[in-house]
Amino acid sequence: MASKTEAIGVVVSDKMAKTVVVAVERKVRHELYGKSQRLTSTFLAHDEQNDAKIGDTVAIAESRPLSRRKRWVVTRVVERAKVV
Repeated sequence: MASKTEAIGVVVSDKMAKTVVVAVERKVRHELYGKSQRLTSTFLAHDEQNDAKIGDTVAIAESRPLSRRKRWVVTRVVERAKVV
């Protein structure tokens, strides 16, 4: 069995039941000009216990399709958001 891809990102929305929206940033170099750019991808991830909140840093892993757009699962909360 192939290993599952894992990514670390920040929760940007937790308004859905058992689902969070996770923003994953990556740095790439522009092909022609060589300048580094920051690209952000958003993923819907399944959160069974509704444990992750907005601002938390979480680790997500690939899974089977759970709905039309949801193909990731929250594996752990890496860091909690700072409470103001």
